[in-house]
Amino acid sequence: MAASRDRDRPPPETCHDRRAQGPAMAVRRCLYLALVLACAAVPLALLGRALGAGGWTVAEGLIWALALVVSPWIATLGASALVGFAVLMAGRDPLAVVWPEARLDPDRPIGIRTAILLCIRNEDTRAVLARIRPLLFALDAQGVGERFALFVLSDTRDPAHAAEEEAAFAAFRATLPWPDRTAYRRRESNEGFKAGNVMEFVRARSAGFEAMITLDADSVMTADAVLRLVRLIEQNPRVALIQTLIAAQPTAAAFPRLFQFGMRHGMRAYAAGIAWWQGADGPYWGHNAIIRIAPFRDHAALPALPDGASILSHDQVEAALLRGAGWEVRLDPLEQGSYEANPPSLLAFMRRDLRWMAGNLQYLALLRLPLFSWMGRVQLVLAILLFLWSPVVVAIALAALANALDADPRAAVALGPGLAATALFALLFFAPKLLGALEVALKPALRRRWGGGATLAAGVAAEFLFYLLLVPLSALNQTVGMAGLALGRRIGWAPQTREDRRVPLADAARALWWHTLAGVGLLAGFALAGTTAFLWALPFLAGAALAIPYCVLTADPAFGRRLAAARLAAIPEELDPASPFPPLLSAPARAA
Repeated sequence: MAASRDRDRPPPETCHDRRAQGPAMAVRRCLYLALVLACAAVPLALLGRALGAGGWTVAEGLIWALALVVSPWIATLGASALVGFAVLMAGRDPLAVVWPEARLDPDRPIGIRTAILLCIRNEDTRAVLARIRPLLFALDAQGVGERFALFVLSDTRDPAHAAEEEAAFAAFRATLPWPDRTAYRRRESNEGFKAGNVMEFVRARSAGFEAMITLDADSVMTADAVLRLVRLIEQNPRVALIQTLIAAQPTAAAFPRLFQFGMRHGMRAYAAGIAWWQGADGPYWGHNAIIRIAPFRDHAALPALPDGASILSHDQVEAALLRGAGWEVRLDPLEQGSYEANPPSLLAFMRRDLRWMAGNLQYLALLRLPLFSWMGRVQLVLAILLFLWSPVVVAIALAALANALDADPRAAVALGPGLAATALFALLFFAPKLLGALEVALKPALRRRWGGGATLAAGVAAEFLFYLLLVPLSALNQTVGMAGLALGRRIGWAPQTREDRRVPLADAARALWWHTLAGVGLLAGFALAGTTAFLWALPFLAGAALAIPYCVLTADPAFGRRLAAARLAAIPEELDPASPFPPLLSAPARAA
């Protein structure tokens, strides 16, 4: 028994020993913290100067206090993006900058066996298996197919859908030259959701496999990306998990097309930044990652919540548990062959957003558990703040409206410092996208992959407008959803909408009428306060006022086809003939 436990601990004295990395990582984190504090302090100081110009009102004091609460999180976005931009501009493989001691010999034969876990629930199984098929054949073509096996793990409950699922898998398996490398299993019980299914596999069916790659139903990975992950985890024995940088797949649907364009730039800069300062305490995003099975089995079982509910957002908790047990969790910031799909419409995005929010807010009940390192708790706090900022900024907007309507002379705001503070906060918030796009613009070869400077600039402008309109909608939706959770509403982990669908006007109006009323009401209030107040609020509230036409337009297949035809917001895979994805098709979209 003792020998078995020793095998499941991180190997002791290796060149990857975290004690050897301690001083260097401490310096990195001190520099990063100083940058965060500076990014937060400057706009806060300007805001205080603007609000206190004529004296302080209660509303102004509330505005500044709320800004003090949310500014450190906004500063982490800007600081991580600045660091990531520097990493990307260093001219080397980003992994060599953020993880210089990593071993990666691309010619070393693969010695471990890896299970590829494909997790599904109420999916179009034929489409899901069609996406995984090229990976299996590519691995076999490179002579390493026998080192991998595919396991389809289903949580489908509906008997009719389950029968279709099993038939689709049987048909898929019959077409493979090596059917023994695939297996399918459906659970009758959904205990623990996807995390429960994966843990059940690890405990009962993983014999003979040292590692596993977790995939969602919409995941696509190239063989090169998979082999890079396997070699990294095999050659770095202290690492329990390596997360890839995930990009979105090409699409002609307008909403995910515009959304993914900005996320592609933003995640590249942000991921490189957090990989630099988090080091061996990196994140897990739930899929497109490789995991060492033994430590995951022994340390990553999810703790119970005080109310008995299952943890919905399992990934960051599992990563924190592994870090707390002494294992390394790494993020590979190289943009290479790891993809997912995004929700096809605003309504699907908002439903997914509320599910993620409910899962991340559960972390509040876990922070005091002795299972996590301090960096594990930092990761959980950052995941909470990803949603907790929304009610704070909504409260700031309401306090700003009250102050703008106040006739008290003390309510006067100095225009120059106020605009400067607003601009700095906005730049920090949008820094990941802006600096990611700037990196592309400054590198000629990369710029050509994105269609050239003019195409890139047009895409950045279109996505910026798209996202500026999306932010207030998302903030309002999260705030009301959070209030519902506080009042006892339960948000489950329902299947996601993945197919491109048109959203009829009536459906958009039924779902978004209150967002529209809130946006129009707030803008009307600022208009009563004066032209300056209205113009200040307009960029931040227009999205809520235009929620219904915004939803309908961005789900309109004709609009999406026009964007694709003009190559507006095109990603490199769309423009590359050697892309692992087929050319974009103009199939008619169904109504939601």
